[in-house]
Amino acid sequence: MAQNAYLVLENGQIFKGKTFGAVKPVVGETVFTTGMTGYLETLTDPSYYGQMVVQTFPLIGNYGVIPSDFESKRPSLTAYIVRDWCQVPSNFRSEGQLDAFLKACGIPGLYGIDTRELTKVIREHGVMNGEIVYDLGQCNSQAVQDYRVTHAVASVSCQQAETFTPAHPQHRVVLWDFGAKENIQRELIKRGCEVIRMPYDATAENILAAKPDGIMLSNGPGDPMENTGIITQLKKLCGAKLPTFGICLGHQLLALSQGAKTHKLHYGHRGANQPAKNLQTGRVYITSQNHGYAVENDSLPPNAALSYVNANDGTCEGISYTDMPAFSVQFHPEASAGPLDTGFLFDEFMKMMEGGR
Repeated sequence: MAQNAYLVLENGQIFKGKTFGAVKPVVGETVFTTGMTGYLETLTDPSYYGQMVVQTFPLIGNYGVIPSDFESKRPSLTAYIVRDWCQVPSNFRSEGQLDAFLKACGIPGLYGIDTRELTKVIREHGVMNGEIVYDLGQCNSQAVQDYRVTHAVASVSCQQAETFTPAHPQHRVVLWDFGAKENIQRELIKRGCEVIRMPYDATAENILAAKPDGIMLSNGPGDPMENTGIITQLKKLCGAKLPTFGICLGHQLLALSQGAKTHKLHYGHRGANQPAKNLQTGRVYITSQNHGYAVENDSLPPNAALSYVNANDGTCEGISYTDMPAFSVQFHPEASAGPLDTGFLFDEFMKMMEGGR
């Protein structure tokens, strides 16, 4: 029988629920995501490192656990919070139940919480820290106040270089792994790219020694400005004028390497229904996103042009560069699970590499 548990926010608000998954007290940054499908992709997205994720969609777990849908080998989030979790999943691809999966991964879950109210609190007050406890006498308000997501990229990146080769390779791409979602690699391989996945601490010299036709800068967690070493190496790498495509954190790091600035958003963009407007055509695309920071529009250097903005709040969603073959987007064009509107950006990257040859 599930025991009672409590989510205690740093502003003192308490939400009572019940346990599923692992049972252990944790502290993390509390965020919400609005995706109506794709809870497995959410659970295994490395960009949620250090965060307690709240699903706004009320029923989670109804199609079970499907490892082939994972975006990484295991979850990186701190805790998982839902309204209702389905104890009897129904899907021909299911290989297990969500409760057992979370237990095996050591991830505590909380259900029975009014997630609509919790989402409204985060939306109004902004992202805030919180803790899950099983006795209100266990609360450690100082630990909650002091908590910060740090060393995030190092915690989720691959540890050594690995090569993935399709049947008929057309291009060689270095995927610089800051916490890359598996579907980025799948999209590259599908287009005939040999993918050399390199860890976060690779140097510009390491990357150039692989003789790539192009460089993919992946998504990842945490504050982009914390990654000073990567930014330094990326600035060196830009001098090689290799075709470069940045996604999410990769987009932010590329901008920082060119002198732009980033800032933390009030509650971030997380979900599969974020509108991104192409400033050249005026067309709006529905995109999948997961980020808590954004590049400041008015901080872009002279060699950078704003290409996409968020249609809701006007924040930077894309940048193109005029002095090197590089572009980046804040959203996820690989978007599994989510809308596929912007998958053509991978094709633009392919054309860029072909032009470089």
